[in-house]
Amino acid sequence: MPFHSGFVAIIGPPNAGKSTLLNALAGEKLAIVSPKPQTTRNRVLGVMHVPKKAGREAAQLVLIDTPGVHRPLSSLGRKMMAEAREALAGCDLILVITDAARPEASDEFLFHFLKRVTRPAFLLLNKIDLVREKSRLLPLIERRQRQHDFREIVPISARKREGLDLLIDKLVEALPQGPRYFPEDQITDQPVRFMAAELIREQVLLRSREEVPHSVTVLVDEFAEGPRITRIAATIYCDREGQKAILIGSQGRMLTAIGSAARKEIERMLETKVFLELYVKVQANWRESRAFVEQLDWRRQLDRLLPADAGRKNSN
Repeated sequence: MPFHSGFVAIIGPPNAGKSTLLNALAGEKLAIVSPKPQTTRNRVLGVMHVPKKAGREAAQLVLIDTPGVHRPLSSLGRKMMAEAREALAGCDLILVITDAARPEASDEFLFHFLKRVTRPAFLLLNKIDLVREKSRLLPLIERRQRQHDFREIVPISARKREGLDLLIDKLVEALPQGPRYFPEDQITDQPVRFMAAELIREQVLLRSREEVPHSVTVLVDEFAEGPRITRIAATIYCDREGQKAILIGSQGRMLTAIGSAARKEIERMLETKVFLELYVKVQANWRESRAFVEQLDWRRQLDRLLPADAGRKNSN
């Protein structure tokens, strides 16, 4: 029986909806989402198992979410752009996602970046639910087609799942026949401790403002699974003492709120009780430290990971 498979990289400018699309296609929350730009800092892999239906073969789509394409101004920014480029190197197809409601926000640097891309690419015009006059989409499609030789241009709303069935059909059709790269019950290769760190960082992003969200990262120091409870200790790193004071808050209220919300998300992911202990430390100018930034890549930490840190399985 014919079976299609392949690696599909999702690229686009910050805040275009890449992670929302990954989560919608995978059917699980694999990447954190926030209104803040550059929320995604590492490649995030999600596996979509596509069943056979009338007119469509069965398939496995290995989706790779990437950091937003932007002009890097720090070691962290350069690492993020390297993540995006590395995702393109081994993929079969590229999904270029842009904000249809704010098309000017993704023009210059993104399409300059695409000049070096030789893989076949789809353009996804996302957030069409925010475009009141749908007649505006046709001239935008024509303009984008002149800017790059896209194989397909598909208007979608990742948040409302509009256009995703059509997109999946087109993806399966475009991918070659191939093997099943991951077992049917696996939906990501991310270690759960990395996902826990990201869920903590997500709560910081949602609850802080101005420069604080961009100045924060999270590392898990301890991840111990027990028969009834999983114990996690993590450190939130920031740039300056003033940011540390904001993250802790008056009488520790901010840190308590971050920890409580993150614990609930982690419990939902792990389907078990979690005891979460958070610390806040200052690591001055960490975004400019190549050595520190490299620590944030879980792929470089595999030799230190516990057996519990295997790739996440599908809970269904």
